Amino acid sequence: MKTSNINETNSSNELSLASLTHDTAPNQGSVNCHLSDDVCRQARLSRDARFDGRFFIGVKTTGIFCRSICPASPPKEQNVVYFDSAIKAAEAGLRPCLRCRPDSAPQSNAWQGTSTSLQRAIRLIDGGCLSGEHAESLTDLSSRLGISSRYLSQLFNKQLGTSPKKYALYRQLMFAKQLLHQTQLSMTDVAMAAGFNSIRRFNEVFKSQLQLTPSQLRRSNTAKTGESRGKACSHRPQTSPQGINLLLDYRPPFQWLQMWRFYQLRAVEGMEWLNEKTLSYGRSFTVMLDDKLIRGTFEVAPVNAKNQLSLNVQFEEQQHIGFLYQIVQYVRKLLDLDADMDVIEAAFEPLVSMGMTVSSGLRIPATASVFEAGCRAVLGQQVSVIQASKLLNVLAVNYGDKSTIGQREVLFFPTPKQVAEAGLDEFKMPGARKRALKGLGQFVTQSPLASPETWIEVKGIGPWTIAYAQMRGESNPNIFLGGDLVIKNRVKALIVKQDAMKGLDREFTPKLYQQLVEQISHQVSPWGSYLTFQLWKNDEN
Repeated sequence: MKTSNINETNSSNELSLASLTHDTAPNQGSVNCHLSDDVCRQARLSRDARFDGRFFIGVKTTGIFCRSICPASPPKEQNVVYFDSAIKAAEAGLRPCLRCRPDSAPQSNAWQGTSTSLQRAIRLIDGGCLSGEHAESLTDLSSRLGISSRYLSQLFNKQLGTSPKKYALYRQLMFAKQLLHQTQLSMTDVAMAAGFNSIRRFNEVFKSQLQLTPSQLRRSNTAKTGESRGKACSHRPQTSPQGINLLLDYRPPFQWLQMWRFYQLRAVEGMEWLNEKTLSYGRSFTVMLDDKLIRGTFEVAPVNAKNQLSLNVQFEEQQHIGFLYQIVQYVRKLLDLDADMDVIEAAFEPLVSMGMTVSSGLRIPATASVFEAGCRAVLGQQVSVIQASKLLNVLAVNYGDKSTIGQREVLFFPTPKQVAEAGLDEFKMPGARKRALKGLGQFVTQSPLASPETWIEVKGIGPWTIAYAQMRGESNPNIFLGGDLVIKNRVKALIVKQDAMKGLDREFTPKLYQQLVEQISHQVSPWGSYLTFQLWKNDEN
């Protein structure tokens, strides 16, 4: 995506992001970054967190690369070069800074929207398809995408400056580096969690890329953070019998409180838990990885005065630590931590001019699976959010599995097979809705990889249910639920207000509304889901 030219404003030398949807002047000093050198210079000198992960700073005199928020003294402009991804900096022969830790930065998505195939490939690689014991070949991955391996390599080289396999290896390496910084996991566990098949291979890759061994990095990090005799500083996450603790960085703004309240209103007791004092949110998860059922829990909480969430992950079976990277990516997607809200919210300008108020930093609060999202949508048909939550609790308590993880007894959302075989006698709701719920369970049991779009074959499943599942279950960013009653009323209010200001008196017909919905969808694309949540944000019914 192209971005705007960002100028200095007022005497404070702050950066403005108001026009991010307009074209920017090309970078004058480097072909490695989509932003201009002037924008990057201002952002790094002011340590602007809104640019964290959107570009990286290579320092020619030291051979390292940094984030825009690096606390080190900024180098002279003639000694730096800018990159729009960390892997481009690494491919240029630079090493990641040990202070700002580029391995922890929110992902840069400068290429997002340019290629669906590339986006799908990135998701699959981040999910571990090219690493670990059951790694696929590049040919296998390309076949899944429906393209040739040569074309896939061309996409990666054009947008990321590297090959798919090098990208996968780099992501493994950076996750291992994060674990070495933030945990006391053994070297074997770090290697396994990062997708390396052997300690020898792990050490070889680490030393060749970072010019030091994993043990040397851990010792160096211990010295730099002021630790002595194995005692950690208070700000450093640790691994304990109660799970693995990490820090998840995000790019501000982020309305965590709004997301927390959204989850609180829809929570299933035993499956989800929230703490009002710490604003933490936790839940159980069940995911299928490498044909294995991985179950566990995660809990996140905001870190004071930092653009971070603390994360605790516990596996039901400890040997599943080899899937830690995939679970961390799963949580990041669930909480929408890699969204660039400045770019997204710039697309709302047409509605802002009509009087819509934007709650800056509002993200997509996803569900744990697309099937769970579908069940929530079916149970939510023609009832309030509170009533739908009560029905969901009944479903989970009566048909979900229970397990003790750590010191907590947790409930898992029912599987499609469990729902398909459920009697549902506990529910006081129309029979048609029960049949739709069981039908959805049967369909997903038989076709677990089928797109939600195919659910239309199930009687009682309509376009709204499918769109809701895509938005919250798949984290599809471009689902504008224009047919939703709450959204219809809010859009109508904006139109009526604008017409009154212009002295117009139009009849608000269904045809007119449909035309307006299509126009709005086009204007905010590809961020329709974010607009849906903006228009929903004050609805607590």
